[in-house]
Amino acid sequence: MRSVWPRLAATLALTAACHSAFVVATPSLAFAQAAPKGDKASVTSLIQRGSALFDDAEYEESIQTLSAALLRPGTSKQEKIEIYRLLAYNYIVLKRVDEADAAVRGLLVLDETYTLPPTESPRFKDFFKTTREKWEAEGKPGRETIDSPAAEKPIRIMHTSPAQVPPGTLIKLTGRVEDPDGRVRAMQLAYRTGADGKFVLVPASYTLGEFRAQIPSDAVKPPLVEYYLQAIDKGGLPLTSRGDAATPLRIAVPAAQKGGVLSSPWFWVPVGLAVVGGGVAATYFLLNQRTSTVTIRVTE
Repeated sequence: MRSVWPRLAATLALTAACHSAFVVATPSLAFAQAAPKGDKASVTSLIQRGSALFDDAEYEESIQTLSAALLRPGTSKQEKIEIYRLLAYNYIVLKRVDEADAAVRGLLVLDETYTLPPTESPRFKDFFKTTREKWEAEGKPGRETIDSPAAEKPIRIMHTSPAQVPPGTLIKLTGRVEDPDGRVRAMQLAYRTGADGKFVLVPASYTLGEFRAQIPSDAVKPPLVEYYLQAIDKGGLPLTSRGDAATPLRIAVPAAQKGGVLSSPWFWVPVGLAVVGGGVAATYFLLNQRTSTVTIRVTE
């Protein structure tokens, strides 16, 4: 009996080790999760935060927050006017003239009589005045859709991603855009490590309705990475998005486990090696890779 128990114990330990290794090594089939619905900020709070970020000279974060507000369903006309005004201010300060021009034009399309307060900075008033003059000289483009509204066909971003990846993974994102009216000129990816701080905004490759982008491996760290995708019009303003700065998509990044059953001497007893052979070696190799690549494909 004495010789039976050690071998039985070794076999049981090996079975547990193989089961644990299989569970950890099996890819998750779940999709990336957006932030919980309770985290969804109202348009009013997003505008207030965007304004506060502008006052604090956090211009990029202000733009990201205001863009999220602009794309919220049910945003009122007055809210959109305020969003465009603040976006224009941010772009003017950053000397991004084309985007500032597009923001002012978006505002004028909604209210062609709009004027800035007399106490406003001459820098902003002069820019608004110049843009208005150009817009009026061009025949007020965009007003025709307000005066004679036609149903715009919705733009859809088709994309999905995994719920979980290992640390240090290069995440390749792909997808396509349904754009019946041909309004989309570019795609952008915004990502960040963790759930706080500014998103890094990078252009995506966009050709014939399909896009590709990457989240670099050095940004993929525990406990999670957040990102969103947005379609951009010819003026550089967002048309639609998949996620946004307030409710981004989230991918879990579990911390690498140290030690565990695979490091135990029991795992390497002769009985264990005889039972699993090369299968365990392959699993051990898989679990100990330090870098990897995940390619995300499109699903309907």
